[in-house]
Amino acid sequence: MVQQQGRTGLTLEYPQHLADFENYADAQRAVDYLSDQKFPVQNIMIVGTDLKQVERVTGRLTWGKAAGYGAATGAWFGVLLGLIVGIFAEPGRWFAVVLAAMLFGLVFGVVWGLIGYAFTGGRRDFTSISQVVASRYELLVEHKHLAEGQRVLAGLTRPGTQQPAPQSPTAPPQSPTAPPGA
Repeated sequence: MVQQQGRTGLTLEYPQHLADFENYADAQRAVDYLSDQKFPVQNIMIVGTDLKQVERVTGRLTWGKAAGYGAATGAWFGVLLGLIVGIFAEPGRWFAVVLAAMLFGLVFGVVWGLIGYAFTGGRRDFTSISQVVASRYELLVEHKHLAEGQRVLAGLTRPGTQQPAPQSPTAPPQSPTAPPGA
């Protein structure tokens, strides 16, 4: 069974494991090294595995902050609408239209920010940013380029050392989609 090329181009036919890395920068460095060695890097994928969501709490959310965040969001939205509507305003009134839309958006944003905060009922009284990160990164390569990729990648050294790049101690079992004799 052959994997078909997806619309996004994020698939390989018969992908095979080439190497593992603990961080994205090392995986990227390995692909850059392969590219420098004239390896056909269009046959490689960097796959983040063991995904986890990390949320960094940035502060306490209060009525004032909820109003402030709402005001800022509303003002930006008002400016955007004002710019669009201002195109059709009579000459000389463009600035007044944009300013009025910004002020209307600001007031509207404050009201909705406070309503939204009130509906939380104190269950989430903090602000945060979140990101999905991978615990490790795997290089996959088209099966027909696996041996050459292993040979070339063996010449890569880890940053700050003269040791070869990380390789899997044992190759994982071949994919059930691998062609016979690959």
